[in-house]
Amino acid sequence: MEMQIREYQKQDFQPLKEIIRSTWHYDEFSSPETASRLAEVFLRSCLTNYTFSQVAVLDGTAAGIILVKNNKDHRCALSAGFQQILSIVKLYASKEGRAVSQIFQNVNEIDEQLLRGCKKTYPAELALFAVRSSCQGKGIGKKLFHSALAYLKQQGLDEFYLFTDTSCNYGFYEHQGMCRRGQREHLFQINGQTVSMNFFLYDRATVFHDAAGCNFCAVHQYSGASHSETLSSSAIDTGGSAWYLC
Repeated sequence: MEMQIREYQKQDFQPLKEIIRSTWHYDEFSSPETASRLAEVFLRSCLTNYTFSQVAVLDGTAAGIILVKNNKDHRCALSAGFQQILSIVKLYASKEGRAVSQIFQNVNEIDEQLLRGCKKTYPAELALFAVRSSCQGKGIGKKLFHSALAYLKQQGLDEFYLFTDTSCNYGFYEHQGMCRRGQREHLFQINGQTVSMNFFLYDRATVFHDAAGCNFCAVHQYSGASHSETLSSSAIDTGGSAWYLC
């Protein structure tokens, strides 16, 4: 199995879209058509929101991606913004698409609340990080993550943050020395049952870190009021931020 780490290329879009679709289980709470459109919107939105990309390619096919945004240098490419808008229009063309998009807008609001709760301005964000499930546990995620750290250090960006939640392997970030700075619970009503999800903001200095106890930064965790949403689906998983219009 031959692996290559390189920048994002256009031919990576479809395999990465399928990784996002399966990673966040879109087919479990929407039709196949809506799940595909939702994954496209999410990925198109992420592709408007980065200054650094690395894709892990296995046997010629994208198996993972990491995107980082230098907030000072970020500029949204006109073509990327146009593709994002087209994907949103296609999603909104159906009633189901509009309903699902509202859920993700709510997640975006939670992320914004988490960021405001930190009361600080970060120079950089880890905007997307996903690895094909069949390739996890093989060191691909760690290689992508360390490539992002190298970029941040090279750019002189001393700290960064990311959003994640309990549908993701958030323990990975703690093993990589990141500190949980904020937490909010969201309650979903699914088929008459209440399902709780927790949303997190993690951050980390790019040079000094301590995976065991975040000794180089004062831990500042908080819990906000719970949110609730009524759904008729059997499951709901989201992956941090919703989408951004650049």
